[in-house]
Amino acid sequence: MNHALRLLIVLGGSVLLTLAAGWVTDLLLRRADARHPETPLWNALRCCRHALQIVLFAALLRAAYRQTAWRPLREHEVAVGRTLSLVLIGAGAWLTVVVASAAVESGYARYAAGTRDPARLRRVRTQVTLITRVLTAVVAVVAAAAMLLTFPGFRALGTSMLASAGIIGIVAGVAAQSTLGNLFAGFQIAFGDMVRIGDTVVVAGEWGVVEEITLTFLAVRTWDERRITMPVSYFTTRPFENWSRGGVQMTGTVFLHCDHSAPVDLIRDKVHEILHQCPQWDGRGWDVAVTETTPSTMVVRAIVTAKDADDLWTVRCAVREQLVAWLSEKHPGALPRLLLGPSPQDGPGRTPHP
Repeated sequence: MNHALRLLIVLGGSVLLTLAAGWVTDLLLRRADARHPETPLWNALRCCRHALQIVLFAALLRAAYRQTAWRPLREHEVAVGRTLSLVLIGAGAWLTVVVASAAVESGYARYAAGTRDPARLRRVRTQVTLITRVLTAVVAVVAAAAMLLTFPGFRALGTSMLASAGIIGIVAGVAAQSTLGNLFAGFQIAFGDMVRIGDTVVVAGEWGVVEEITLTFLAVRTWDERRITMPVSYFTTRPFENWSRGGVQMTGTVFLHCDHSAPVDLIRDKVHEILHQCPQWDGRGWDVAVTETTPSTMVVRAIVTAKDADDLWTVRCAVREQLVAWLSEKHPGALPRLLLGPSPQDGPGRTPHP
């Protein structure tokens, strides 16, 4: 009965202390958040309460389970102690990752609230994402190593293989050359400001928006909702177009093949009218000019601007569609024609115009 009472005291005391610590921690964080609403860290740290409670509960049991003097625990003392140590290490790693992620995300939230430059915001978002993933990977590796060291057999195995660690490292480095290359390319992208989450890029003949960047691969979402996944080393070894570099505003062109008799001045006025009626045009600039001629047509180029790639696509389509419709209705002779017979100006026996 004495042993059962001790077991009940240890378990009940650990549970009560864990619940009390969680409640006090949550209360303090809520008060700190109420006093400093401009700092999102305190509210973000509230999600760490469960990890903290598991760490505290495992630590209390690990320190006091021998005091129960319960026979089944004494018979399996090593296994129980090792299990509690594994739980404590895993919960500690979880708590470390959650606290670090909350701190990083709160710092990014404060930075985003005071920054109006979307390009810089995307760059910081990319760096924050990669930093969080690197930290998670490092903590996971350290926790796994700490768990393995709790087993005496693995400690002896590590000591015996220490002499051949150099050879194994060389072989692993050669075998993982591609993986390591992508890993370092991920760091280069994150801190070299080459490409960021949210950038509009053209890769492999496809244009889309960078949706996700990890340490090994990068995902691009195309305009038709497809996902192009490629290794990050692609962006450090091959040229690519980044339409968001230096600002998201863009300039585009619309080409029309017209007859030589097309009224260029009227086309210029019509393009200006179309742009003023198009809400996606940002008003930065426009132009219409004849850029090339062929024996049968001339090429009219219209230059338009927009605040980003999506709006530019809309403006170009609107100008092209409305301009062709206007020419077909008001100036059908300005559209390209293919003459298969003699024109009225050609006399009998003369060669028809092409």
